[in-house]
This record gives sequence, C-alpha cells and structure tokens, in this order.
Amino acid sequence: MSSTQHSHVHKGNGHVHDHDRGHTPDHSHPAGESYAARPHPEFVVLDLGEGVGALIIDADPAMHGVEIEISATGDDGRRQHKEVLERRAGDHAAFTAVFDGLREGSYTLWVDGVARAREVAIDGGAIAELDWTGNGSDPAAAA
Repeated sequence: MSSTQHSHVHKGNGHVHDHDRGHTPDHSHPAGESYAARPHPEFVVLDLGEGVGALIIDADPAMHGVEIEISATGDDGRRQHKEVLERRAGDHAAFTAVFDGLREGSYTLWVDGVARAREVAIDGGAIAELDWTGNGSDPAAAA
C-alpha cells in the first residue's frame, strides 16, 4: 500500500476498504443503514496515557454522519477518520466525533478534503475538545 492510501475496518460491519488520498469517500454500506444512522447511547472508552491523548469534536446536528479526517501536522496524506455520531445521555442528544489513541502533537482536521482546522494540539493523558457548533449546516465552515 502506498503512502497515499489507507486501509481500515468499519466497526459494526467488519468490512475493509482502501482510500486514495484526495478522494470523496462513499461510506454507504450494503444491506442496511450506515453506522451513523442510529443514536449511540453506549459509553465511549478512550485510549489515554503517557504521550497519548484524545480529541472530541462537538458539532451541530447538521453534521450528523459527516466524516471528519485527522492527520498529524506535516503528514496530510496519512489520515484517520470518524463520523459525527448522535450520542444520547437521557433526553439530551449531542453530535460528536471522537478520536482517541492520538500521539501527543499537533494535527489537521479535514472535512470533504478541505482542511478545517490546523495545529490542533493533543497532549498526552488529556482530552482536547473543539466546539464546531453554531456553524449552521455548512460542515466546511471555518472553526
């Protein structure tokens, strides 16, 4: 696999596929709804520790199901991604993307192939949080 591709497994359906850098991903899944279609009441367990942190992005409901990618600063071609999911606590709905197991450093966040935030700092043993609410229905609006 070249440095311009990445491979991953989607939790919940187990299929693996590659992405070319610069693509517009289609994450529709055969035989049913996407992973993001349902509310997610389950707890989120974060991988944190020495030199390893996490990032939580709070988003508007309009971003539900939108894929957010993350790359280490200076390594734009190697990205991980998460969908904005509806998470529930009682009657309260929150729309979040959660990245954990991130090595301490700075990162770029991408929406639809466009850098939305750069130099996002991740500290080991800590959870960084970005508030992307209040941007209406434009997931590419500046943070």
